Amino acid sequence: MSCVHYKFSSKLNYDTVTFDGLHISLSDLKRQIMGREKLKAADCDLQITNAQTKEEYTDDSALIPKNSSVIVRRIPIGGVKATSKTYVMTPKSHKSLETTFRSRSEPVSGTSKATGVRHYTNPGSLVLIA
Repeated sequence: MSCVHYKFSSKLNYDTVTFDGLHISLSDLKRQIMGREKLKAADCDLQITNAQTKEEYTDDSALIPKNSSVIVRRIPIGGVKATSKTYVMTPKSHKSLETTFRSRSEPVSGTSKATGVRHYTNPGSLVLIA
């Protein structure tokens, strides 16, 4: 019996997949790892990288030699989605914002001593202090 040692990038210890022959295809290795780790193929894909050479295996028909060590990472099936949102500012959103605060002992710079009111505007525009 031949084997390939694998570990997820977040784990410390290697696990082993056994197979017959001198090589295992990348698709067979992924299938065995997903079965052992109870992962569903519909939820994610696996990125397999050689632990010694840092070469990433991308072709499902690529042959991985016996006694190799690989690093496994789970990746989303559809690729990575952007998490940041883009906001467009319209002229109506350039209104000044007024915030009231309480000072413990003396007014903070940028405040009106008489009212305790600080005036804010949108970033990139002039700040007017009354």
